[in-house]
Amino acid sequence: MGHEGKAEDPAQEIRHLRFGRLPERIRPEDMIEERPAVAHDPAREAYNADEWLVRVCL
Repeated sequence: MGHEGKAEDPAQEIRHLRFGRLPERIRPEDMIEERPAVAHDPAREAYNADEWLVRVCL
């Protein structure tokens, strides 16, 4: 189906301008977002086994 030189319906022309071509291709790498599952908690690494031992056992 090509254009045979006929005057097109204005609505058809608008549809063709809007939907006449495919959107730009998106690479798979751009579709992935990597984030840590849990927010970093500085207190989590603050545990000191020796400190606990001194407070509880002495």
